[in-house]
Amino acid sequence: MKLPFASNQNIPYEPKPVVEIDQKSTDDPLPFEEWDSLMTEFGLQDDDDPTKSSNHSQMIAPTMSLFLPSEFDNPNSIHFMNPYHADHTNDPNETSQTAGLDFVDELIRIAECLETQSFQLAQVILARLNHRLPVPNGKPLQRAAFYFKEAIQNLLTGSTRPTGSSEIIQTIKAYKTFSTISPIPMFANFTANQAILEAVDGAMIVHVIDFDIHVSMGGHWASFMKEIAEKAELRKVNSPAFRITAIVLEEHELESRLISDNLRQFARDLKLRFDIEFVTVETFRNLSFKSVKFYDGERIAILLSPVIFQRIGVRFIDDMRGIAPHVIVHVDGEGMSGGTTSFRQTVIEGLEFYSTVLESLEAVNVGIGMGGGDWMRKIEVFVLLPKITAVVEGAGHRVTPWKEVFGRAGMRLVGQSQFADFQAECLLRRIQVRGFHVAKQQGEMVLCWHDRPLVSTSAWRC
Repeated sequence: MKLPFASNQNIPYEPKPVVEIDQKSTDDPLPFEEWDSLMTEFGLQDDDDPTKSSNHSQMIAPTMSLFLPSEFDNPNSIHFMNPYHADHTNDPNETSQTAGLDFVDELIRIAECLETQSFQLAQVILARLNHRLPVPNGKPLQRAAFYFKEAIQNLLTGSTRPTGSSEIIQTIKAYKTFSTISPIPMFANFTANQAILEAVDGAMIVHVIDFDIHVSMGGHWASFMKEIAEKAELRKVNSPAFRITAIVLEEHELESRLISDNLRQFARDLKLRFDIEFVTVETFRNLSFKSVKFYDGERIAILLSPVIFQRIGVRFIDDMRGIAPHVIVHVDGEGMSGGTTSFRQTVIEGLEFYSTVLESLEAVNVGIGMGGGDWMRKIEVFVLLPKITAVVEGAGHRVTPWKEVFGRAGMRLVGQSQFADFQAECLLRRIQVRGFHVAKQQGEMVLCWHDRPLVSTSAWRC
């Protein structure tokens, strides 16, 4: 049943919804004054930051993360904290730079042991590999191998990544830097936003169901909100109401609260009618789209990434026809083939992909003259390591390739616009680092580092 939409902003909008569906939401958002206090306590407010502005909306560049000022923080201003190995130093003498590639062979042997459930032998090889790779130093492949080793070790020991406030702070700051210097998140954000903008253009109520909001802490919606508000102003029409339903893991409660409060304040600055609600993965797994509120007259867009199929499965794709979305946007930045992938194959593909990502980051570092060091390590630990951990945790499980799932559901590919092509070219001109290029492959727009795809975006309709 679809309901009439009502924003929780202090902007009149009728009629009111008549039915409430039980789900996890943030109906009582943190006041903006308390957000400032909380952010100061977390260390995210810099009193001497020349980019800081009293106008919240001025902090966001059109294609940047919501948490990005116009310049990224001095990388040396934040003490690096590795949540896994706080006792390790970054002394290059602790690891051999000329160890060859035998560490790759040992990682693959560990993966094979996990496939055959030879856990004792895996621990023996892992102990040897810990001595060989004690810290994430060396070439991109060597550092990627270190992070895969860490993920496998935590899988074997049952250890979990810390998720306290200090880790959230570091993650926000690391993603902020990543979004500033690398074209990977920029490309993913603007291509997804552009596909949705074109599909819902002219709507008075826009509803996005976001299955991956915590990747960017919701920051990619800042430019989207700004764009629809500016279009409405140019057309001299009422600004459309914008709703987000985010499907989130239950343990991400604090992050969800931060996302909600920040986006609500940004919408108030734009005088945009806005609402955001959160549905847990477990609830959605049980109820599918019955766990989501829908309203009369809204245009619906869905944003997906491959990780959601590991968390929820694929059956919900068949339920999409019932809600008739105007566009389904899939952003694939995982670099994995999907399907029945062995643990061994997962490690091989993962090493190849993430060493390529690290190589591209090093090239950007040289291009902008940052000098490397601490800022790159933060990106590796707080942005890339969680992705690698998810890859390792999902290894060995059968996940039908998403394109096959879409095909079975009768979904058809929608081509990207010429304006999206133009934006991509502008992005690469801005980065000015040789090696990045944009390609179109079977209707997908793909950002590549040399001949290796890094992230792809495609738009679909039922």
